[in-house]
Amino acid sequence: MTSILTNVAAMSALQTLRSINGSLEETQSRVSSGYRVAEAKDNAAYWSIATTMRSDNKALSAVSDALGLGAAKVDTAYSAMDSSIDVVSEIKAKIVAATEKGVDKNKIQDEIAQLQQQLLSIAQSASFSGENWVAGNTTKSVVSSFVRNANGQVSVQTTQYVLDDSTSGNVLFGMTTTGAINTSSGIIGTSSGSVGSIYSMNISSFSPSDIDLALTTVEAGLSAMTKAASQLGSISTRIDLQESFVSDLSDSIDSGVGRLVDADMEEESSKLTALQTQQQLAIQSLSIANSSAQNVLTLFKN
Repeated sequence: MTSILTNVAAMSALQTLRSINGSLEETQSRVSSGYRVAEAKDNAAYWSIATTMRSDNKALSAVSDALGLGAAKVDTAYSAMDSSIDVVSEIKAKIVAATEKGVDKNKIQDEIAQLQQQLLSIAQSASFSGENWVAGNTTKSVVSSFVRNANGQVSVQTTQYVLDDSTSGNVLFGMTTTGAINTSSGIIGTSSGSVGSIYSMNISSFSPSDIDLALTTVEAGLSAMTKAASQLGSISTRIDLQESFVSDLSDSIDSGVGRLVDADMEEESSKLTALQTQQQLAIQSLSIANSSAQNVLTLFKN
């Protein structure tokens, strides 16, 4: 039955066209944005996961920056400790030279005094971003990671390094409460019996037994400084490994988020072409359905 009031064919064709237009709009949005899930309404679960992981990735980026800053602090301290080892080795050589008979100890002491001042200069200048890791008696820390546990709680992990200003510790000098170098503490500053400390000893009037004790003091200092340099080197290696891990982890998160929300451009391109063809056919079908009512007029022609 043909009705001029209710065109069922046109209604059906119109519904089909609306459906195709909706799918076409969705596909065009995916092609233009590159996202399969761009908003919460596209897929609430995937959008929530992706948003959280993107936030965590920004935190990891900050951790990477902090690791770079920490690496600079440790490298500065290591360079200072390494240079100090060379200077103390020179002091050791001068003391050994003083054991020879007929040697002017006063002149040797003049050279040692210059080396002692160089040690103080190294300790004073070994600061990066306001932190000195070769002078002091506190705990230093470097940000190492950003962690989200199974309960969703987040925390920032740090690597600790305790500055010990004893004679067998890991700093050249201690530090006063006002932030000044304390030349009477630390590996270089702590006194060792009658010969004093590496920083304060004066061999001008040393007896042979005093020279031997001075050599023992210097050797103990070199051992402690070598141990401290080794600790700093270990932390530097750990920071390098952590930087590499954070970089890999960030890439993995980006890749994982992409799997959840990125559009498959090959698939969407093919779908777009198919929907555009379907749209043209639906429009033609609607046109045919609308024109069917016109055919009723032929029934009333003579």
